[in-house]
Amino acid sequence: MKWAKKNLTTEDVNKLLLVTDSEGKTVFHMAAEFSKLEVLKKVMNWTKENVTTEVVNKLLLATDSEERTVFHVAAKFLELEAFLGILNL
Repeated sequence: MKWAKKNLTTEDVNKLLLVTDSEGKTVFHMAAEFSKLEVLKKVMNWTKENVTTEVVNKLLLATDSEERTVFHVAAKFLELEAFLGILNL
């Protein structure tokens, strides 16, 4: 993440965070679905520190191909701590 902060513009970072895979999942969806709590925490903290509220809102409201937000995925796959961490973004 230090590399991204040093080498990418804010616009580039925003685009990377909002990129989705073939199922419409963002990095937040993936970290939540595969129970990668530490990854999710790092991405959440970095995002909170480096992007606008507008981008954070887009990330939290982004839906995958099943119309699930990261909240839906976290509620299904993660521990309560991770779900609450997402709520505090």
